Amino acid sequence: MFLLVVGVLFLLGYVVSRRRDPRLLRNGVFLTAAIVFGGLGALSVAAEHDPLALLALGLLALALPVSVVVFGVALIGNGVTMLRKEGRSLGNQLSLLAGVLVFVLPVLAVLVTVWFGVVGLSIAALIALASAYASAAFVSFAVYSVVYGRTRHGMSPTAIVVHGAGLRKDGTVTPLLRGRLDRALQVRRGELARGNRPLLVPSGGQGSDEVRSEAAAMAEYLQEQGVPPEDVLPEDRSTTTRENIERSTELLRARGVDGPVLLVTSDYHVLRTASLARRLGSDAQVVGARTARYYVPSAFLREFVALLVEHKWVTVVALGPFVALVAAVVVGGLTDLIR
Repeated sequence: MFLLVVGVLFLLGYVVSRRRDPRLLRNGVFLTAAIVFGGLGALSVAAEHDPLALLALGLLALALPVSVVVFGVALIGNGVTMLRKEGRSLGNQLSLLAGVLVFVLPVLAVLVTVWFGVVGLSIAALIALASAYASAAFVSFAVYSVVYGRTRHGMSPTAIVVHGAGLRKDGTVTPLLRGRLDRALQVRRGELARGNRPLLVPSGGQGSDEVRSEAAAMAEYLQEQGVPPEDVLPEDRSTTTRENIERSTELLRARGVDGPVLLVTSDYHVLRTASLARRLGSDAQVVGARTARYYVPSAFLREFVALLVEHKWVTVVALGPFVALVAAVVVGGLTDLIR
């Protein structure tokens, strides 16, 4: 019953926090905790009267280590696919590296415990804690990214800003960028059916390896799909997500366009974009375009790492005391050895 109560409390926290602002990152933590604690609590209560529920609890306990192994193998397989299809950049190697860590960290924890005794046990405990923190945070991020990205925000935007994502060598849009543009067109068609006619703002400057700005290529694509030129307002100076938001907002303000703004990006990028918009003081909401399946794991990992970097003090506060405690144990152990 206790777990079920905890799950209900997290669910209430999620509802209250989401109503305050659906872009808050803690919404994902509340939602994931509500699902986990609520599900375990409901099974625990049912297990007192139903053998099948008790069996389900047992199977969950057995499935946990198996799922870790399956997850690690899947990440390594995805990493190999990414290297074959997308090249050898660090971002494309993230799923491979994460998959290797899934198997290396437990072995490392055992070895340091055997080699260094109590000091090694403390280090192993820190490895386990950091792994658990990263895993829980990533699951919360992934779950809420999907939930938020599929949310109908109930707004009538005056403008739809489409974030750039690189061009082909010939200056045409890539499949990833075309997915974002098609999602924006889908949203716009829905708005036109309701009598609203939002501007489309393709946002993206020209990279050093691009023959023209992303905004120009995106605007061309939109007009090829039947959007009148007067309904397209290219923003061709931005080079980052932050600049996409800031410079598109400036452009709309200069044009005299006021009112709600909807940002369109890829599904893996939705939550970080929404969080950034909130920190910039924008009331914009975000929707996501679907991404090729093989690209999703690495993309989500890349976004998660970027979020950890942007909110590094949260990680420091969460893990800092434990790191300090382990450091004290290690120093004490080394002092004893010296004596």
